[in-house]
Amino acid sequence: MTPLAWIVVMSLAGGVLSVLVAAALSWAARPTWVPTLISYAIGALLGAAFLEVLPHAIEAAESPERAAMNILAGILIFFVLEKLVLWRHCHDEGCHGHGHDHAGHAHAPAQGHDHGRSGLLILIGDTFHNFVDGVLIAAAFVESTPLGIVTAMAIIAHEIPQEAGDFLILMHSGYSRGRALAFNLLSSLATLVGGILAYFALSHMQSLVPVFLALAAASMIYVAVADLIPGLHKRTELRATAQQVLLIAAGIASIVLAHPLAERALG
Repeated sequence: MTPLAWIVVMSLAGGVLSVLVAAALSWAARPTWVPTLISYAIGALLGAAFLEVLPHAIEAAESPERAAMNILAGILIFFVLEKLVLWRHCHDEGCHGHGHDHAGHAHAPAQGHDHGRSGLLILIGDTFHNFVDGVLIAAAFVESTPLGIVTAMAIIAHEIPQEAGDFLILMHSGYSRGRALAFNLLSSLATLVGGILAYFALSHMQSLVPVFLALAAASMIYVAVADLIPGLHKRTELRATAQQVLLIAAGIASIVLAHPLAERALG
C-alpha cells in the first residue's frame, strides 16, 4: 500500500479500536459504579495530561514559557466554554447561576449529572488530542512503513486507559452508553483528519502540534480539577476517601504502565 493508504487505515483503525476497547471496559461497569469509577477517570486524565501530553507539548514548543502560555490560554478557553454551556442551560431551564436554587441558596448538583458540561469539554479536548495523534502517525509513515505501524500501535496502547476515563466521564455527565460510544467514535475521527491533512501539509501541521497538545492538556486538567474533583469532596468519610485515593492512583498507574509499552514498541 502507499503511505497515504497506510495512514488512512491505521488512523481509522487506531482511533476506532482504542475507543471500542475502552468502551468495552467501561461498559462492563454497572451504572451504580460510575460515580465511584470517576476517581479512576480523574487519575487517568491527570496521568495523561502530566505524564504524556504536557512533556510532548513543552518539547514541541519554541520554549517552556510558550508552552505554559498555551496551556493557560487553553484553561481560560475551557472556562469560557463551560460558562457558555451554563448560560445555555439557564436560558433553557431557568436558573440563577450554577450551584444555587431559585431562591439563591447554595446547593450541590445531583450526583452523576452536570448537564453534560464535563462530557462536552472532554470531547473537545479529546478531539484535539486525536488530531495530534493523526499528525504523529502520518509523520511516522512518511519516514517509513514499519515506523508508522509501531507508532500507531503505541498510540492505541496508551490511548485505551484515557479513552476509558473519557467514556466514564460522559456517562457521569448524563450521556447514555450509546451516546457516549457514538460521541467518542466521532471524536476519534479527528485522528483520520489529522493524518490526512498532515500527509499533504506536514510542515504546516507540525507547527500547530504544540498548540493542539497544550489545548488537549488544558482540557484534561480543567475537567479533572474544576469539574470532577470537587464532586469527590461530597463524601468525606474515611473509607470513601481511601477508595478515591486508590482509584485515582490506579488511573495514574494505568498511564504509567502504558508508557513503557509504547516506548518498547517504538524502540
